[in-house]
Amino acid sequence: MKIAITGSIATDHLMTFRGRFAESLVVEQLDKISLSFLAEDLEIRRGGVAANISFGMANLGLRPVLVGAVGEDFADYRSWLERHGVDCESIHVSETKHTARFVCTNDDDQAQIATFYAGAMGEAREIELAPIATRVGGLDHVLIGANDPEAMRRHTAECRSRKIPFIADPSQQLAFANGAFIRDLIEGADWLFTNEYEAHLTEQKTGWSGEEILQKVGTRVVTKGKDGAVLLRQGQDPIEVPALTVTAVEATGVGDAFRAGFLSGLAWGLEPQLCAEVGSTLAAYVIETVGPQEYHFTADHFLTRLEDTYGAVAATAVRPFLIPS
Repeated sequence: MKIAITGSIATDHLMTFRGRFAESLVVEQLDKISLSFLAEDLEIRRGGVAANISFGMANLGLRPVLVGAVGEDFADYRSWLERHGVDCESIHVSETKHTARFVCTNDDDQAQIATFYAGAMGEAREIELAPIATRVGGLDHVLIGANDPEAMRRHTAECRSRKIPFIADPSQQLAFANGAFIRDLIEGADWLFTNEYEAHLTEQKTGWSGEEILQKVGTRVVTKGKDGAVLLRQGQDPIEVPALTVTAVEATGVGDAFRAGFLSGLAWGLEPQLCAEVGSTLAAYVIETVGPQEYHFTADHFLTRLEDTYGAVAATAVRPFLIPS
């Protein structure tokens, strides 16, 4: 099964200020604010929802097609993804803008001052899916993740017109989108991914009830953090999938890893519940690691964790698809 992953590709520049931003703010002078903070450390992490999902799928032995827009500064990041098995041939490279970048400083209170530079991501709207499908011999699914809004709209419309099954994963863009835009993104999707908060936000902004959304999409997959995930399908009982027991370190990219595992299971032809169990297992590695693409595992270790939580039947079903250690 060939799956294209569309969405953001970015780098995160994370700094730490040993102090409190609040101590440098003068309420009466906020209209003239001019501040500089001495950061004690800097971490540069590879990120972006589409890149994170593609990285996870590649680590499970698949070769996802990554679709997004980057700048000419993407060379090292591209090399990293390709070494891990991601197909990067359909990435658009801007001639004028840098790869999207998130620059954030945290203080000792975990307050943040951050800026997101969209940069080349704005050119993702220029990407057409048809040539990509031709290059790889057809697409079985397209995941439409958080991205330039017009790119999300275009990819969704093209999937509908070309009858390519699509997976709606609007995530961060839900906060900024209006109801009409969200309705346009999700109607007709085979799968709709959100977290618990985003699920409520989707209903609020679209004006559709949970049951009405199930009439518009095939399956809703709602992640609930430490409480696992639930699969919702019209006329069927919810399927609850518990999360693994973990020692949480940092949560960035955990939802992307869940999607990567779920889509890998889908590509292997597994039942939805088992897809979610694979997704939860992969997500455990991310939350135990600093950075969304810094984890690693062996097939044996992955299968052991899967079996410990979900049983021998789950591990037996997944074992044939994992690259031996």
